[in-house]
Amino acid sequence: MDQTYFSAKVEKRVSAIHGRGLFARQDIARGEIVVVKGGYVMTRAQRDQVSLELGPAEIQITEELHIGPITSHQRERGMMHLNHSCEPNLGLQGQIVFVAMRDIGAGEELTIDYAMTDDEPYEMACDCGVEACRGTITGHDWKQPALQRKYDGYFSWFIQRRLDRTRGGES
Repeated sequence: MDQTYFSAKVEKRVSAIHGRGLFARQDIARGEIVVVKGGYVMTRAQRDQVSLELGPAEIQITEELHIGPITSHQRERGMMHLNHSCEPNLGLQGQIVFVAMRDIGAGEELTIDYAMTDDEPYEMACDCGVEACRGTITGHDWKQPALQRKYDGYFSWFIQRRLDRTRGGES
């Protein structure tokens, strides 16, 4: 049994954005669950140790916790292959559930903006190729007001709670 759930409407294949990607085999409706990330819950220190062997394969789920595989055997089966895009079609509901932010047509690559999940110090070039590409993505992009407005309600739970508190909303 796999640790990560994939809708029957998706498949992994070669991506023009980066390496491998996840693609819609069939149309996906807005709000539909596409992927639920599974794995082992790890502290940042544990994640850093596992990453030495596996490379990046986890997602951040709280300020200090991550979820992902811990062995090379689990890595491929648990990898979502959701590449970054500055115009993504998936967002988060909670911490590990990825849903369609809009209707998605068969054949489209399924993408997220790493600003929705990441709060870590890093910087990398963006290869998404969309007109609105930021060029560089960082682990602190969620702090940008324009992205906060764009993805409101689709950030990982721990980031969304921070945003709601700063706006005086419920947490």
